[in-house]
This record gives sequence, C-alpha cells and structure tokens, in this order.
Amino acid sequence: MASVLPPVAVGGFFGLGIGYLIYGGMGLFFPTKTDELTNKSLAVWGGLWMPGFMQFLTGIYILVTISIYRELPSVFYMAGGVAFTAYGVHWFALGWKRYIGSSNLPDAFMALGFLVLSVLGAFVFGYVHDYPVMILFIILVLVYATEAPARFLNSPTLSRLVSLWQFIGGWWLMYLTIAAVVDLALGLSLPV
Repeated sequence: MASVLPPVAVGGFFGLGIGYLIYGGMGLFFPTKTDELTNKSLAVWGGLWMPGFMQFLTGIYILVTISIYRELPSVFYMAGGVAFTAYGVHWFALGWKRYIGSSNLPDAFMALGFLVLSVLGAFVFGYVHDYPVMILFIILVLVYATEAPARFLNSPTLSRLVSLWQFIGGWWLMYLTIAAVVDLALGLSLPV
C-alpha cells in the first residue's frame, strides 16, 4: 500500500465495514426490527456517515492524490475513481432512503449496476494479484447478486442472505483495516 494513501484503511475499509456490520447484523439478528427510530439510527450510522461519507471522502482523496502523484499504480483509479466514490454515493442514497422511509424496490435496479461494478473490481484486483481486495469484491458480487432478486421478489429469505453476505463482508473489512493500519503504523506485513 502506498504511503500517500493512509486514509484508505480508515475511510474506505473501516467505514464500509461498520456499515456492513450494522446493516448485515440487523438483517441477520433483528430482521423484523423496522420501527422508525431503529431505521433512522441505522440510516445515520450504517448509511449516511460511516460507509457513505467515509467512502466518498476516501474516493475523493484518492482521486486528488492520483492526480498529483501520477506514478501511483493505475489500480488506484479503480479504487478511488470508481469504487470508493461510487460506493460512497450509493451508501449516502441508501442511508437517506432508509431515514425517510422510502421503498426498497428501486434497490433491485441499483443492485444490477453495482453488481457490474463489483465484478469489475474483482477482475481488476485479481489481475494485479491483490487477492485480499479481490476477495472483498467477490463478497460484494455476492451481496448484489443476491440483493437484486431479493428486492424484485420482496423475499425475506433472500434479504437475510444479503444480510449474511454483508455481515461476512463487514468482518473481512475489519481484517483489511487491521492489516492496512498495522502495515502503515508498524511496518508489519499482513496481506492487504
């Protein structure tokens, strides 16, 4: 990981990880807890701020950094230019939608686009042999490949499966956060 990109660990990995632990955990362990106060709390923590704001901020930071430091590997265009920025806006939308109590049906169409982005991310990071991040994108493929039919069919069973992928993804993102921080702060090398 390039030293000019330390916010990737906190902003990108940790922010999305918290979002996935919250959304996935609530969907797995409290699937019927959908009262207004719970939804608003979930929207603020698990949508707008942690995954939304932190990923968007990370994406913009990476875009500015790769504009200044042109010698950075081109894979950062995928990470910052496409993934973190797009997923950040995506989580802003999910959080706001949940906060105001909007329908989940349009999420089915959103999931189709983010499925394509997730496949692209898995391919790009696999191609450059960054397997821990490739695994993250494979988990995202599972999330969106399950979310589209879950929303189209309004299926509680598939929705719980989405939550399972999110929860697994949240823990994988915690590992990526630890690996990145330990690498940057202590110089120890965990795969990331």
